[in-house]
Amino acid sequence: MPKSGLTGSRIREKRISNGMRQVKLAQKVGISPAYLNLIEHNRRRIGGKLLVDLSRELGVEPSALSEGAEAALLEVLSDASAGMPAAKAETPRVEELAGRFPGWSALIAAQYRRSMSLERVVEALGDRLTHDPQLADSMHEVLSVVTAIHSTSAILAEDGDLDPEWRTRFHRNLYEDSQRLAQSAQSLVAYLAANDDDGGANAPAGLPQEELVGWLGARNFHVSELEGPNAVSVDAFLARQDQLTSAATTASFAKTYLERYRNDARQVAQNPLARAMKKEGVNPLALAQGFGCDLATIMRRIACQPEENASSPFGLVVCDGSGALTFKKAIEGFNLPGYGAGCPLWPLYQAMLRPMSPIRAVVEPSGHRARRYLTYAVSQPSIMTGFDMPQLFETTMLILPDDRADIPPDLPVLPVGASCRTCPRIDCDARREPSILTNGF
Repeated sequence: MPKSGLTGSRIREKRISNGMRQVKLAQKVGISPAYLNLIEHNRRRIGGKLLVDLSRELGVEPSALSEGAEAALLEVLSDASAGMPAAKAETPRVEELAGRFPGWSALIAAQYRRSMSLERVVEALGDRLTHDPQLADSMHEVLSVVTAIHSTSAILAEDGDLDPEWRTRFHRNLYEDSQRLAQSAQSLVAYLAANDDDGGANAPAGLPQEELVGWLGARNFHVSELEGPNAVSVDAFLARQDQLTSAATTASFAKTYLERYRNDARQVAQNPLARAMKKEGVNPLALAQGFGCDLATIMRRIACQPEENASSPFGLVVCDGSGALTFKKAIEGFNLPGYGAGCPLWPLYQAMLRPMSPIRAVVEPSGHRARRYLTYAVSQPSIMTGFDMPQLFETTMLILPDDRADIPPDLPVLPVGASCRTCPRIDCDARREPSILTNGF
């Protein structure tokens, strides 16, 4: 937060930038130069009429002198300092830096934001290169055609006595394979360009789960048409959603999700839940008992509360028995992998080892800014497959930010990441593959 005790530094910097001498400014506001010198060196508090007079003579609003730099700028500068402890920045004097050198402070903040943006791009690209199924298929097609062309050209180059009929056939194969290679390369370039132009917002369709999550994200994960006594049927709702019915697999996946959403809404209405959360806090176990539902249901309902009912966003991840993430609702600061499984240290995976036993844990994701989150996880049976068949379990984890959660002081803090591929913690015992960020960021 800004410190009013540094008002003097801002007065001094503004006076100097205006080319005004200390004596002249002191005369204009009716105080001695010695007293103004004490003010400018933060040895005298200032307020009321004198602050107004000084701001008038300096041509700024009084708040610009008393409040200084915006809190957002100070927060970014603090984050930058925390991200590089080896630099030994004088963090307690960050307000003085922003007040005396606003231009340099803004430059540092802009560079820090840029580095964070580039790091997220690297993480996304690494994730895509490792797990993106469409990219993998495209690369496999290109490599297959290249191999075929290489084999055909080797035969033509090495066998000088090849029968003319076979030579003609190999020439035709070589031409057809080159055409395939050109088409495959163009498709690959088009796919990459579509992802890069706008960060992937208009990328070609990927997995059905990703299409659904993208559509839900545009709605803040709240489907008002399926809420309350006037809710429409899932089939009627889907009939009006062209983007969810463009592919049969996506439509099927969306229907399964939205039918569960509708059933959850019937068990736990949004307005009573909002009132209960406001009164009792975000305690999934107590809320589940109050509404007479299972723990996973109440977690899903908490995560999809509309903006007007939730004072801050909540994250949610769901995985199947294999550990693969089947649903993701991201939250700022807690990065989620684009494909595959997440960090094996997540409470989500610890809950898989203890079915029907709820787990509560505080986690600290890797990154430049150490922020903590309170998580709740539970593994429950998903569907009954039949007699003598293995039981299928689904595990759900709710993520609460530190400023929204009442974190018990006795809970240990567990360091986690998004995935090993993009986690910079090199000394983690759970690491299963090298990180692409270890030596770069």
